[in-house]
Amino acid sequence: EKWQFFASVPAGKCENGGWKGINFTWYGLLTANAYLVALAVMLVLMGSVGVPAIGTAILAASLLCCCVPASRIVARIVEKKTDTFTVGGAVFVGILIVPFLIALINRTAGTLLSFHIPVMAAYAAIAVSYAFGEGLGRLACISFGCCYGKPLSQTPGLLKGLFAGRGFVFFGRTKKIAYSGDLEGVEVIPLQAVTALLYTLCGVVSAWIFLSSYPTLAFVLASVITQGWRSYSETMRADYRGDSKISAYQIMGGIGVIYGLLAASLISPEAAYTPTDFATGLKGLWNPALILFLQSIWMIIFLYTGRSTVTGATLKFHVHQDRI
Repeated sequence: EKWQFFASVPAGKCENGGWKGINFTWYGLLTANAYLVALAVMLVLMGSVGVPAIGTAILAASLLCCCVPASRIVARIVEKKTDTFTVGGAVFVGILIVPFLIALINRTAGTLLSFHIPVMAAYAAIAVSYAFGEGLGRLACISFGCCYGKPLSQTPGLLKGLFAGRGFVFFGRTKKIAYSGDLEGVEVIPLQAVTALLYTLCGVVSAWIFLSSYPTLAFVLASVITQGWRSYSETMRADYRGDSKISAYQIMGGIGVIYGLLAASLISPEAAYTPTDFATGLKGLWNPALILFLQSIWMIIFLYTGRSTVTGATLKFHVHQDRI
């Protein structure tokens, strides 16, 4: 259970004198960190194209209000489980609603507060931020033992040779790979690590392209790599992804790529080149209200994803008599 539980908090007394505990996981803490980094990147990129922090904050909060609940709802529909999350499902919902959400914000809050969010630049900033967030978020999957790859013993020759001796081996009956996949102590494809490296590298390259004033190209690169890999990597996963041979998440990833390419081609070609100012974007982060906003988002995400509903704890407290 190393790196799985961050803390256990007593919640109620047991008949034997002990306490029932609520577990808070490293999964939640690392996920909250990933959201925080993604939001910070988004604020810098959006600020670099002249969008005020209040506009980005409203967009981010609106998007999170839709996507965070969707992570449970989609998992419930696809995997028939009530106590799990799916980043893939949340991202799919986000990809579909972003253009409409931006249009709505521009017409309401934008008109009221005198700001305008350029659709393509915002779409690109979100895609780049997602690459960073998902890349860092895979550390959470490693800590909880979820999103795991297939056993190397069941892997074709090329992949088996590539990952032999480099695979992940999880221990602990409370890890998802153990209680759900019965693969405790089995070497599996280190899919979470591969995804983390690929997405983080994609985020770095896409951010550089964005800050070089080519948001459309950054958007296409980030979208194709992240959603394309999401579809392909499903073929290497061993956890339950639905009953179909082609999983719903593979279909979502494929639709995400097509939808993104269509969006990039349909949005005004003038958006292909957008002047950026990295210093201005970075300077916008140094704002007390914005820092409090980021801290609030971190806390909400931690409490939402970090409070374990599939594990429990029994706690006992005592006095060290020799220290009285």
